[in-house]
Amino acid sequence: MLRHLRTTVRHRSTIILWHHHNHYHRSAKYNPPKTANPPSPPKPPKAPQKPQTFTFHDVTWEDPYSWMSSLQDKVAMRHMDMYMEQEEKYTEAVMSDTERLQTKLQSEMASRLNFDLSTPPLRWGPWLYYRRVEEGKQYPVLCRRLASLNEEFISHKSPSSGFDFTSGKRIEQKLLDYNQEAERFGGYAYEELSEISPDHKFLAYTMYDKDNDYFKLSVRNLNSGALCSKPHANRVSNLAWVKDGHALLYVITDENKRPYRIYCSMIGSTDEDVLLLEEQDENVYVNIRHTKDFHFVTVNTFSPTFSKVFLINAADPFCGMNLVWESEGIVHCVLEHHQGYLYLFTDAPKDGQIVDSHYLLRSPVGSSSNPRIWENVFIGNQNLVIEDVDFCNSHLVLITREGRKNGICSVALPLPGWKQAVHLRELQPHFLPLPKHVCNISPGPNYDYYSKTMRFTISSPVMPDAVVDYDLSNGKWNIVQQQNMLHERTRILYGTALSSAIAEKTTNVKFSSMNDVKSEDGNLWNDLSEFYACEHHDVSSYDGAMVPLTIVYSCKNRKDNQSPGLLHGHGAYGEILDKRWRSELKSLLDRGWIVAYADVRGGGGGGKKWHHDGRRTKKLNSIKDYISCAKYLVEKEIVQENKLAGWGYSVGGLLVASAINCCPDLFRAAVLKVPFLDATNTLLYPILPLTAADYEEFGYPGDIDEFHAIRKFSPYDNIQKDALYPAVLVSSSFNTRFGVWEAAKWVARVREQTIYDPKHPILLNLTIDIVEENRYLQCKESALETAFLLKTVDS
Repeated sequence: MLRHLRTTVRHRSTIILWHHHNHYHRSAKYNPPKTANPPSPPKPPKAPQKPQTFTFHDVTWEDPYSWMSSLQDKVAMRHMDMYMEQEEKYTEAVMSDTERLQTKLQSEMASRLNFDLSTPPLRWGPWLYYRRVEEGKQYPVLCRRLASLNEEFISHKSPSSGFDFTSGKRIEQKLLDYNQEAERFGGYAYEELSEISPDHKFLAYTMYDKDNDYFKLSVRNLNSGALCSKPHANRVSNLAWVKDGHALLYVITDENKRPYRIYCSMIGSTDEDVLLLEEQDENVYVNIRHTKDFHFVTVNTFSPTFSKVFLINAADPFCGMNLVWESEGIVHCVLEHHQGYLYLFTDAPKDGQIVDSHYLLRSPVGSSSNPRIWENVFIGNQNLVIEDVDFCNSHLVLITREGRKNGICSVALPLPGWKQAVHLRELQPHFLPLPKHVCNISPGPNYDYYSKTMRFTISSPVMPDAVVDYDLSNGKWNIVQQQNMLHERTRILYGTALSSAIAEKTTNVKFSSMNDVKSEDGNLWNDLSEFYACEHHDVSSYDGAMVPLTIVYSCKNRKDNQSPGLLHGHGAYGEILDKRWRSELKSLLDRGWIVAYADVRGGGGGGKKWHHDGRRTKKLNSIKDYISCAKYLVEKEIVQENKLAGWGYSVGGLLVASAINCCPDLFRAAVLKVPFLDATNTLLYPILPLTAADYEEFGYPGDIDEFHAIRKFSPYDNIQKDALYPAVLVSSSFNTRFGVWEAAKWVARVREQTIYDPKHPILLNLTIDIVEENRYLQCKESALETAFLLKTVDS
């Protein structure tokens, strides 16, 4: 559960939260320019066809565009470059009549961005860690200051952020300038891992090297600011500090990006790094993390057939690894340590039976039994599901779900020494206050094991993300960062600068059950429900399964029975669909659009069965669930007929594209971002490395039944011939990490096999580098997508 304190510049980062100013105004619909004789529409490019025949199991098929993925064929890649240039010009030509609209939308979206904010400081020991963006710079600077020097600072700009004018002393220490890192790594800074040592003397971090397509490890001395001479490793996937910060464990991957080796590096030593583990089986993956008290490092090894957890003593990492737990198959398991007990949070089968949700086990560290005996902590409760756990020295925190209601509760530690599982209510849990319509609760880094304050990010479809500190000792809560869209400013409260109104309202909050917690006043949370409504519906799918559907709209601008709509979907890996408030969608909401979210099978929020019922041979359930939600929106007149659009990112692109193949006349338009579209070829002949989790999700083509299932849901292989498809904007990148050929092949084949209609264009939008994802490009891309939807649906 412990999250890395990372500096990724992507807008979805859990730490760097870019905040947006907002303007409430009504905007006109898209109106095409009036001309006496409108010019003839541009003609789409035709990709060269070089048919190649494939046979697998009992199926033979022909692929005329397989050459697009021949990355080692220089002639094919030259043709690909020319074809991509034609696609780029075609997209520009089709969207040329929306240039003014795009400029307006980009201005709207940019006006919601704020460029000079700091992240809320994170207290760890004597230090406050935070990041801020200096004026005119693209990337942030990682900084810290002693909490004792300035307990209540509220400043973000240089030089005041680093200077105490009262004492005349500089109190800020710059630890890492990511603008300088960008100069080291090809012009941009993309960090995956960042770990500060427990003695606060070193920072270990990995930066993406785009020229070599791997992450490079560096360790920086925080006192001098200099890079340490070692370790300097490439292809690093995991980090964990040991020996109180005097040594670092790290995992490297092989050429196929499989994590397989663990090394130990003594900081300051000239000795070579020591290899602790090497997994030679190409089906076995390795992962490490330290327990929150830094007493142990856990080593997880897993393959399609087993999952194991080993323990390394952090005080002596060379003493070997002890196996503490194992299970059949790939399962999720996180191990934590608290005052002599090991706690294991897992969804592994019990007594050979698959369980629907996670549960918590514990075992004494010094247990001598072989195999180790694990005891259940809680008696199972079908109504109250534990989604995640976190520990500090004084409390166990549970993130819970009861139906559609999310919650956070704390339990005092240590737990009683009972040998048998107990009901959660017997431990007198305190459920903490939350706003209405919470769709996700994300734990913060919470590095300080001995603090009674824990940080969470609370998300809602009708509330900007709130970063909240909860005092577990008394239930008080404090919003430390959130965009206040109602007052045209961003509210940043931290230190002891807590508003008296909130402090009075939340003093000594103690609850015995989740149902006792009342939804707090929306004004305290900057809730937008006065302006934007959030509704929850249950949609019956083709087989009677009830699919949750969330609908958001503007109370002022919604048009009864006439609203266009945008339906989001994902439905894979057991991941919860992102339903957070997104400021770029405000441009559609304020123009009367309905924004809907379909929590189809295969995704998260409904337990393991919900996930498994939408993967592998059951993947079609996800697609039919999405279609059922789309039909529901139209049949219930929530969205006007012929004005529904779909939206999918990555594997969500597979979902939406497959739904279009099944019911092309159900959708007027769709946006597919970096989509997974060529499932058959990608799973059979992977160009980019795939993991066991990918095959567990979409199927093993070596199994004939799963191969046939893949063939049925693969969007590229099921395009309807001589059908009129909706307008589709497919966004991809030249960066091969995301496979631009997937998008290009699908676009070419749709144009080849379906009815051509210039009012239903199939466009391929090529971004510069999705890895970079800076704020300016985000606005530009969002403006293009929104203009496309307004042009093709709302005109």
